[in-house]
Amino acid sequence: MEKEKLPEEQMIVRDYLARQRTTLANDRTLLSYIRTSLYFLVSGTALMEVNVLSHISDLGYLAFALSIGLMGLGFFNYFKVKKKLKRGVYNTM
Repeated sequence: MEKEKLPEEQMIVRDYLARQRTTLANDRTLLSYIRTSLYFLVSGTALMEVNVLSHISDLGYLAFALSIGLMGLGFFNYFKVKKKLKRGVYNTM
């Protein structure tokens, strides 16, 4: 049983604000994915530059891979939720 999407003119203030909060939460989640991805990127770079412990540099490559993976996952999740919000599907998120 799916709810019908209300046009902007028929929404009460509470519904409109709830929709705005959900959109802003989706934006914050994307920024969190980007921030975490950048942390892994910086950590990977630092691990690659440690010359004394050469066996640690392999962890740098893993951190780079995690960075790229998290960035991709963040954008995938963002656009998936944005598409559901545009269609008005809130129950299945």
